[in-house]
Amino acid sequence: MTPDAPWLITGLGNPGPWFRRTRHNAGFLAVDRLAERHGARFRRSGIATMVTEIEVDGRRVLLAKPLWVINWAGRPTAALMRRRGVPVDRLVVVQDDLDFPYGTGRLKRGGGPGGHNGVRSVGDVLGTRDFVRLRFGIGRPPKGQSVGDYVLKSFTEDELAAMPGHLDRCADALETLVRLGLNRAQDALNVTPAV
Repeated sequence: MTPDAPWLITGLGNPGPWFRRTRHNAGFLAVDRLAERHGARFRRSGIATMVTEIEVDGRRVLLAKPLWVINWAGRPTAALMRRRGVPVDRLVVVQDDLDFPYGTGRLKRGGGPGGHNGVRSVGDVLGTRDFVRLRFGIGRPPKGQSVGDYVLKSFTEDELAAMPGHLDRCADALETLVRLGLNRAQDALNVTPAV
């Protein structure tokens, strides 16, 4: 790892106002919250991505939201990494995850995409899955509803009311990851249930 290389935290989601509060956009919501904390504003980059930069304890951190649909997030993510000199070990992908209850956060390095096409796209384009993922739990669809319909539905009013606390815990974990490493961030996020 190059000591002065920046971090890149990429939120996965679908661009456009229609998708803003949908479950599949949990990754966008998490990086939005981290940007808000630091008073940072996203601007469009020439590589199909909204990008902003923050500093966490003197470390440069790029926050990104790819503007291609979520299933093709790999190409703009890889292009930004090349352009800004981000190594794979400093890439963090923030995604929604059906396998965890709503609001639960989990951090891990590597592993399969677990059916998430955005994560699959990033891994396929980079040729490796050895990056960190923050998985934001959205729960399973109700019986009779397809996964595709569920992830593209808006969060419920109750879920939206609880969302700020969940996003703050994710932002805390991302900052801890940059400052103190994956193990410390996992201790903070994985063990404590979301409030």
